[in-house]
Amino acid sequence: MSQPLRVGNASGFYGDRFSAVREMLEGGPLDVLTGDYLAELTMLILGRGRMKDPDAGYAATFLRQMEESLGLAAARGTKIVTNAGGLNPSGLADRLRELASRLGIDVRIAHVEGDDLLERADELGLADERYGRPLTANAYLGAWGIVECLRAGADVVVTGRVTDASLVVGPAAAHFGWARDDWDALAGATAAGHVLECGAQATGGNYAFFQEIYNVKALGFPIAEIHPDGTSVITKHAGSGGAVTAETVTAQLLYEIGGPSYAGPDVTTRFDTIDLAPDGPDRVRISGVRGVPPPPATKVCLNHLGGHRNEMTFVLTGLDIEAKADFAKARLEAAFGDARPARVEWTLIGAAKPDPATQGEATALLRCAVLDPDPETVGRAFSGAAVELALAGYPGFTMTTPPGKGGPYGVYTPAFVPNGVVEHVAVTHEGKRIPIPPAPAETGEPKPDRQDIVPQENAGGGPTVRAPLGRVVGARSGDKGGDANIGVWARTDAQWRWLEPFLTIERFQELLPETREHTVRRHTLPNLRAVNFVVEGLLQEGVSASTRFDPQGKALGEWLRSRLVDIPEAVL
Repeated sequence: MSQPLRVGNASGFYGDRFSAVREMLEGGPLDVLTGDYLAELTMLILGRGRMKDPDAGYAATFLRQMEESLGLAAARGTKIVTNAGGLNPSGLADRLRELASRLGIDVRIAHVEGDDLLERADELGLADERYGRPLTANAYLGAWGIVECLRAGADVVVTGRVTDASLVVGPAAAHFGWARDDWDALAGATAAGHVLECGAQATGGNYAFFQEIYNVKALGFPIAEIHPDGTSVITKHAGSGGAVTAETVTAQLLYEIGGPSYAGPDVTTRFDTIDLAPDGPDRVRISGVRGVPPPPATKVCLNHLGGHRNEMTFVLTGLDIEAKADFAKARLEAAFGDARPARVEWTLIGAAKPDPATQGEATALLRCAVLDPDPETVGRAFSGAAVELALAGYPGFTMTTPPGKGGPYGVYTPAFVPNGVVEHVAVTHEGKRIPIPPAPAETGEPKPDRQDIVPQENAGGGPTVRAPLGRVVGARSGDKGGDANIGVWARTDAQWRWLEPFLTIERFQELLPETREHTVRRHTLPNLRAVNFVVEGLLQEGVSASTRFDPQGKALGEWLRSRLVDIPEAVL
C-alpha cells in the first residue's frame, strides 16, 4: 500500500497566527503545506487596497511568512500551495521569486489565474441594479490549475480565488494521478480540505465543548493523511495543543455549509455519506464519501461598495436599564430629524445583575449601528448627536466609543456564470500557460436536496428535565454571504434519536425568535448525527454591510445551545 500524502494547513484566514507556518514546518514531516487567506470579506479588503495601489491585492502577511520559512520548506521538501494571491496571484508569485533570489533559495514558483472577472463584468452581466459595477468579481476556481502547476514541477503554487478545499484536492489529485471524473476520490479529498481550511477550528478552536480540550499550549493546526482512494485521516503534529476527535471534525464539517450536496467546481460532495471513525489518539478517519459531477455553473464572489457605516455604544448602569435604553433611543431618533440614516439598528446587550457587587455586574450596553449612502449622514452628524446627550441624557450616561466619521462598507452577493466562460489558466514556474478546460461536458446538475419531513412528537417519552440544549448537543455556526448556518450535532446515538425529531424548523424558530421573519431550511446528516439549519438573509447583505452585532453569525450556535428545553432524563 502506498504511503499517504501528508497535507497540513497553516492559515484559516487573513490574520491567522503568523507563526503557524514555521510551527507546521518544524513540527514534523509534511509533503504539502497549504494556507487559506481568503473570505468574501477579505476580497473586499484586498479590492479596496488595490484601488490605492494597483500592484497590491495579495495577502502581504504570506510574503512575510515566506521571508522566515521559505528556506525551511525547501530544505524539508515541503511544497506550498496557497490562495494568498488574492486579486493579484501573478504579482505575489513575482514577489516570491524576488524573495527567493535575494535569500539564495532555489525554488520553482508557479501560479494560477483566470478567476478575476472584473474586466468582463459588463459582458457577463455581473453589474448590480442598485450598486452598479462591482469592486471585485472572482470566480471560485477548482483544483486542476494547481494540479498542472505541481505536475510541471512547482515547489510553490500561488492562486487567487479557488475554493478553499481545492488547496487540498489539487495536491492529492496531482500526487495520485486522479482523473477529472474520479468523483469519489475527489469528494473524499474535498471533505478533508473542508476540515483543514479553517485551521485550528478542526483541533478544538471555537469548539462547543472547549473545556474538554487540552488548551495549555496554542492549538495545533490540522493535517490530512490522504490515501489513493480519497479516504483520509485527520490528525495534527505530536505535542501540539488541542485535540482531534470525531466531534472536533464533525464541528468543522458542519461549518458554513448548506444542504448535503456540497457543490464545488471539482465535484459535488455528498456530505450525508461521510463516515467518521477514531483511528487512535488525535486521529480521525474519513471514509465512505461519495461524489457526483459538479454543477454546470461556477459561483462568482461579487463585492460592491455599498455606502458608509458607523456605530456608537451607550453604557447603561444600575436601575431602570430598559427605561434608560428607551430614553437614549428616543433622544437620538429625534436628533436624526429628516436626516435619519437608511438603516438604524439598536441592540441591547446584557443585563444588570440584582444587587451587583461590581460596576461591571451593574452594566448593560446599548449599541446603535447605522448605514447610509451619504458619509455625512452617518459621520459626525450621527456620532456628534450621540455625544451631545452627555449632559442631557439618562443618569450615569457614558459611552464606550468616541465620536468618529465611520467608514465605507461593502456588499457581498454571489453570482453564477457558465463553467465554459471562465478562463482558468495554470502558469508554470517556466512561464508556460496551460488552459484548464471546464468540468466534463456530460456533467449535470445534481438533484436538489429534499426538505426534511420530521415527526412533531418528542421521541423516547419518559420524564424530562428542563435544561440548556447544549447539555446534549454541540453547535457550530457561521456565514455564507447574507445567510447564516447553524449545524447542530448530538454526542451519542440515544441523543440523536431524540434530537432529530425534536429540533424541527418550528422549534428552532421558537428558540431563536430573531429567525422567525426569515426562511429557514433544515437538512439532516445522520452519519454525523447532525442537523443543519440555513437562515436566509439573517445577516442582511453580508458581514461588511450587516448591522447585527454578530455580523458573521459566529455566536448563533452558542445562543441556541443556551436555550432551555425539556430533555429526557434518559439521554442526559
